[in-house]
Amino acid sequence: VPVIDLGLLPSSKDEQGKLKLALCSGGCFQAIGHGISSSFLNKVRGVAKQFFQLLQEEKQKYSRAANQVEGYGYDLVVSEKQVLDWNTRLFLRVFPEHQRTLNLWPENPDKIRHAYLTLSRRTVSYELNSCREVLHEYSIKLKQLVDLLFKAMAKSLALEEKSFSDQFGDNPVMHVRFNFYPPCTRPDKVLGLKPHSDRSWITVLLQDEQVEGLQFVKDEKWITVPVIPHVLVVNLGDQMQIMSNGIFKSPVHRVVTNTDKLRISVAMFNEVEPEKEIGPVDGLIDENRPRLYRNVKIYASFNYECFQKGKVPLEEVKFHA
Repeated sequence: VPVIDLGLLPSSKDEQGKLKLALCSGGCFQAIGHGISSSFLNKVRGVAKQFFQLLQEEKQKYSRAANQVEGYGYDLVVSEKQVLDWNTRLFLRVFPEHQRTLNLWPENPDKIRHAYLTLSRRTVSYELNSCREVLHEYSIKLKQLVDLLFKAMAKSLALEEKSFSDQFGDNPVMHVRFNFYPPCTRPDKVLGLKPHSDRSWITVLLQDEQVEGLQFVKDEKWITVPVIPHVLVVNLGDQMQIMSNGIFKSPVHRVVTNTDKLRISVAMFNEVEPEKEIGPVDGLIDENRPRLYRNVKIYASFNYECFQKGKVPLEEVKFHA
């Protein structure tokens, strides 16, 4: 998986070229130079671990309602043929701010002010900030990061900076998903997350600091993304493959389970405003590269239903003249 230095993107043509190659060939990369300190990334991981270490009755206070996506629990079941994944998650909307469901955002119980987390065979004491404070700060930092990326991506294709963002709408959406993958006695039979492509235009993932599990398809083989604690894993989603008319790729990926180790991760999904129609950018359509995809609305819901029914969403929205 390529490594891109985000700090060099605005000024380095070499780094811009590396970004374009990474997104055209595999649709993912590992980001360094992102400006977020290792200590803060550990704080985000600490919030995730603190939540999942709560008693089940405490976690259930944040459970998702029937037929709703936000909250704690398992993924919404939309098909009788749906294969369940070996994980639980806490899924929250962070942007637009006025659409946050704050009663589902965990607050630290008063009795939990310190958590003792075993990292690299040593015990470290963390003063835990409010989950809400950490999540808000993290979402602001990632919003700045993705703003940089969509401009660099447009520039790499010789487009105006706002060529992609013009399709995002006035209220683009950002969701966070805290993932908890417990140990599994049959990792050869059970997946933490089955193969899929993301519904977003871009996803930023903070991996577990020790346990691997994320895999992408490359040359028809599954490639494991190595764990590098200070790195953020960035992958494109279907919305960007549609907007780029297939030039940028939305990679298929999965999460494998581990026999004796639990794994956590924190994924941030950036999506266009749900009611905003998206389609290939005009500047990327010509006689040599005809339109590949039709325009589509509410793609996030459409993608999720296809995913759970075993269909390939991008194939379902391909343009047929």
